[in-house]
Amino acid sequence: MAKTKVYTASLPPDGLYKKDPLPPLTERERKTYTEVSRHFLKGDFKIPGTPNGELSEDEKFWLSYECILRFLRGSRWKALDTIQRLEATLKWRRDFGLYTRVNASLVEKEAVTGNLLLLGHDTQGRPAFYLIPNRQSTTGDIKHIQSAIFMLERCIDLMPPGVETLDFLITFTPQSSQPPFSFTRTLLSTLQTHYPERLAFASITNPPLMLNIMIKFVLTFIDPITRAKCKFDPKELLRDRIFKPEGLMKKWWGGGLDFEFEHERYWPELIELTEARMAKWKERWRELGGRVGIREWLYKRPSGTERESVDMRNGKNGDLAASLSHQNTTTVSPASSDEDCNDHKLLSPWVLVDEP
Repeated sequence: MAKTKVYTASLPPDGLYKKDPLPPLTERERKTYTEVSRHFLKGDFKIPGTPNGELSEDEKFWLSYECILRFLRGSRWKALDTIQRLEATLKWRRDFGLYTRVNASLVEKEAVTGNLLLLGHDTQGRPAFYLIPNRQSTTGDIKHIQSAIFMLERCIDLMPPGVETLDFLITFTPQSSQPPFSFTRTLLSTLQTHYPERLAFASITNPPLMLNIMIKFVLTFIDPITRAKCKFDPKELLRDRIFKPEGLMKKWWGGGLDFEFEHERYWPELIELTEARMAKWKERWRELGGRVGIREWLYKRPSGTERESVDMRNGKNGDLAASLSHQNTTTVSPASSDEDCNDHKLLSPWVLVDEP
């Protein structure tokens, strides 16, 4: 039986995790998290170096519990470094225009060629982000960066509950154009600085000789943990069961996902899907209190109980009820049965932070 061709991005496996996959925090980690979250919960907080520096709703939404933890891990649990990095990223997101000018209309000219694709998920529910340089049509580093970051943000929209990382898959064909060194350096630097703990791994196939040398050179400037995530043999993806065949593109990667790019079918569905998911998450986030530190795990999951929003509305100290507890939670693999779901008991998520 012939396999059906695929023309659109895959739906995320939102029911993959039945229990909170984050491990419990140590006492020291909880204290450090509280110190960082309290800084951004202060009523007089403003983003340094920006006019009208009060946090917008979008910025509060971005500053989730998991987001703060990602920056804490990326800063090796140093509170001051984490605060400075978060402030710098908040400023960068404003200056770059992520909430204003960098939108679907702006980057569609670049997207028409299919050089950047979000397609499929691996066995852990991580979305796959494909970059195909030979399809790149426009010139100018800023256009390429805007398009890449816009698609990275949509990739995050396709992360199901419990998933925080993605797979970055780059393939080069004999006709591939070589992206400018400045573009490659800027993109890697942006990922490392403003998207810590987001990369599961990067797989790079068939790079031209000179580009291969350049990539190896650039990697010398990347931290060892990120560098170790780079793979150069696409066979590893299936051999190591990172992907099932049906989750990996057939062309160039040897998977079973027979994808054919048609912009008129792919682009509108991708934008509609990601916008709908974001709108749903924001509505749920508002129900949970609409403030810094709310858990992605809670607002991404279907609303099966009103306890979280009731706890938040009735909590002491109002806006300061944002630090969340991981006590008695466990690290789990993706659930494979209804029994896992029935076993799950959602603990009260809120830990009140004392007024500074």
